[in-house]
Amino acid sequence: MVELRKRKTPPPAPARPAKKKAGAKPATSKAGKAKAAVAAKVEAVKEVVTGGPNGAKKSAPAAGAPSVGDSIDLASFGGEVETHDGTKTTLAKLVEDSKAGVILFTYPRASTPGCTNQACLFRDAYAPLTTTGLSIYGLSSDSPKANTAFKTKQNLPYTLLCDPSATLIKAIGMQKAPKGTKRGVFVVDKAGKVLAAEGGGPQATVDVVKKVVDSQDAPAADKEVKEKEDTELAQVASEVADSAAKLDGEKA
Repeated sequence: MVELRKRKTPPPAPARPAKKKAGAKPATSKAGKAKAAVAAKVEAVKEVVTGGPNGAKKSAPAAGAPSVGDSIDLASFGGEVETHDGTKTTLAKLVEDSKAGVILFTYPRASTPGCTNQACLFRDAYAPLTTTGLSIYGLSSDSPKANTAFKTKQNLPYTLLCDPSATLIKAIGMQKAPKGTKRGVFVVDKAGKVLAAEGGGPQATVDVVKKVVDSQDAPAADKEVKEKEDTELAQVASEVADSAAKLDGEKA
């Protein structure tokens, strides 16, 4: 009798390791740049509409900074800064070189949308804003290289000041805590009297300076009108006197 042998059951095949699910792919650099550009445009629009970033309204300078009507000691105010072309200077020197005083508009960072808008608004209004002898300067904590590129690209007719240590920015109340620069404007005359000191959006800072210039123009315009009136009155008086003399001559 033939004996049947049982076949050995082969061992089970080893289980294949499960494939790892691919994680979510990071956003491409193009997508990231697009989002950043959109966000920057949104903030720029908010500044134009509301007068400040993130919907913030116009604000006064930080506590301790000079206010409108105050007189400052120019010789010791704000420390030393540098122009975009590398020249060391101070607020006192800038005021001394001006005809009627200095306009400082501050901006957070060169070549960003909101700052470009602000710089171009001052560029486009340069002639009417300087009619009374005020000199315009842009002020930020940017490097001379960054501000030179900014000035060249936007064809700005005024000097940009570089204040990396923020000594002047802090002195006029435009430093943002813990660091950074608020957007705003500061105007001082030849005697050191503060004519404007206010934070705000790009257009708001230009409007502040327009009000200052208009207030300076008003007395000059009034003087011109008065001089014209005096001349006309003198002429009328002379004509009346001549007429009276002729009448007296005829009676005689």
